[in-house]
Amino acid sequence: MAVNRLGLVVHGGRPEAVQAADVVRAWCARYGVQCTDIDVWHDGGRRSAREEVAAAGDPDLVVTLGGDGTFLRGARLAAENDALVLGVDLGRVGFLTEVSAASVREALDAVREDRFEPDTRMLLTLRASRRLEMPPDVESLMRYGRGPLLPPPAVRTDCAVDDEWGVPLHVTALNDVVLEKLARDRQVSVGVYVSGRLLASYSADALLVATPTGSTAYSFAAGGPVVSPRAEALVFTPVAPHMTFNRSVVTAPDEPVGLRVLERSGRAAVSIDGQVRGVLEPGDWIGVYAAQRRLRAVRLGPMDFYGRLRDRMNLTDAPAAVADGTATPFWSVTTPPPGDMAHLSLVTAPDGAAPQA
Repeated sequence: MAVNRLGLVVHGGRPEAVQAADVVRAWCARYGVQCTDIDVWHDGGRRSAREEVAAAGDPDLVVTLGGDGTFLRGARLAAENDALVLGVDLGRVGFLTEVSAASVREALDAVREDRFEPDTRMLLTLRASRRLEMPPDVESLMRYGRGPLLPPPAVRTDCAVDDEWGVPLHVTALNDVVLEKLARDRQVSVGVYVSGRLLASYSADALLVATPTGSTAYSFAAGGPVVSPRAEALVFTPVAPHMTFNRSVVTAPDEPVGLRVLERSGRAAVSIDGQVRGVLEPGDWIGVYAAQRRLRAVRLGPMDFYGRLRDRMNLTDAPAAVADGTATPFWSVTTPPPGDMAHLSLVTAPDGAAPQA
């Protein structure tokens, strides 16, 4: 594809990310590509995604240099502009990033020469009973241990506002939308609705709605299921609920999840991909649902998600399962599938590679 404008999101606290950024800038200079650093927080504040991408000249490719957190920052901007996003892996437990820092130049060449497949990912958006705001008395609390706050989401002008259906907000989440308690000594009480029907009322530390991509993030840490990023679903997971039913619920992509803060609840913060964007009072609600737009990420080859899961989570084999002394093959198959299985997605050993234990 023709890359004319590139937006660069860099984890400035990592020297290797800064070095990789110089490689990207040199590549851009070689091919006459406009390169702009975005979401840099230099002025002590942060701007909306629309303001960021406009200031960067509406890039058609966003490159992130860091871990999954940096990728989420870039995804927020790429989704706004329907741009491609390429994640360079400099993190510790990365599920989102695609290439190593050593391969960044080759990855950019592959994009320029159309030697890649776009990997589309579900995004979440939301409506709320009112605009999200950050009260002054909690803004300082939310800043502790975090970077500068993003501004509250704007109201979408292309959607109708309705008393029952609420205010449509200009929000996209690649991982999750979380409703979490503000006070340590008081949980949030929330009525949870699926497709408009009450599922249950929860008292919990937090309640979250994740995409399949986000199933390996906060939802996983809270005991939620691992879901293939190719699946189409929403994953609702309660965090430390005071009730017997503490399981996740996986809904169809057209079944929205509503979260209503109940009368005797404490206030609740709304976080979108880990960024606090507002505070809800008792009586307020949000409705989380699949966005119409999708994120387009650069994928240079078939994604071995389950191999990455085994590697990133340090999965080991049960001693009882391998006690017979026979090593389990690393690859279950090495040859192409027969005709009746050709429609399935199967990961085989790389060409010329022998099966490994």
